[in-house]
Amino acid sequence: MTIDRGEFMSRPFRFGVNLLDLAPADEWRAKCRRAEELGYDVILVPDHLGMPAPFPALVAAAQATERPRVGTFVLNAGFWNPALLAREVATTDALTGGRLELGLGTGYTQAEHEAAGLPYGSPRERVDHLERTVAELDRLLGSDDHRPRPAQSRVPVLIGANGDRMLRLTAEHADIAAFTGARPGDTPGALDPLTAEELDERVARYRARARHRPAPAELNLLIQLVAVTDDPEPVLKPLLERQPGLTLEQAAALPIVLAGPLEDVVAKVRAQRERYGFSYLTVLEPYMEAFAPVLARLRDESA
Repeated sequence: MTIDRGEFMSRPFRFGVNLLDLAPADEWRAKCRRAEELGYDVILVPDHLGMPAPFPALVAAAQATERPRVGTFVLNAGFWNPALLAREVATTDALTGGRLELGLGTGYTQAEHEAAGLPYGSPRERVDHLERTVAELDRLLGSDDHRPRPAQSRVPVLIGANGDRMLRLTAEHADIAAFTGARPGDTPGALDPLTAEELDERVARYRARARHRPAPAELNLLIQLVAVTDDPEPVLKPLLERQPGLTLEQAAALPIVLAGPLEDVVAKVRAQRERYGFSYLTVLEPYMEAFAPVLARLRDESA
């Protein structure tokens, strides 16, 4: 398959931060304003038990800020009834002034479903439910009769994917294709990182499925570790302990790892946009400050 590199090299970078820890109202607002000050384009909230409830947290984030969009990253579809989810999406989009981006996924932590008293199901059943959810959201939110109405004519949909069926679903329905850069590990709830070559194959599989799209989707990658440092070895040591088959060099080369001197990290982000098409990067809250100089350098280059 021939990839038009200009298709995604011309797409400007966007940067999101996934906020994991709830805080009292004043601290939550301050944290969101800090993300805006640092230049993040999207403030995101996940969907896990023990973490903030996504929709009220996003409304509060939007009220505290002016520029960033807000989004779920990503909803566990198995937690949600599609009709009730449509109501949440429409209300949140209206209350945030049309700044919502809806991230969806199947969910991968069985213990959370069990704690919520919800069926977990097989991988096939989870993808089936997500596919039904996407179709029902399209039907409900696309109808002028649905109440409440979202502020946007279409709330952008992000789907997090890695497996073949999920990549097909993403190619057919997602405005933003989010790659996890990891696969479920042997330990329940754990994820094993993909190598650069394995991610090549996944992105190529997605592009083959998406070749008939009228317009290309934005491609996203979730970064799991960020450290701007002249000595990345201590930072990578916990990863090496969890992944004993990796060498230090292999760990540093993982697409979901950004660790090294500032110029090297900036160069790696640029190279991954050229190689895979990732113009939208998401970092986790613990790395919000660490990634800020990388964000600033890339923003200055595109100004």
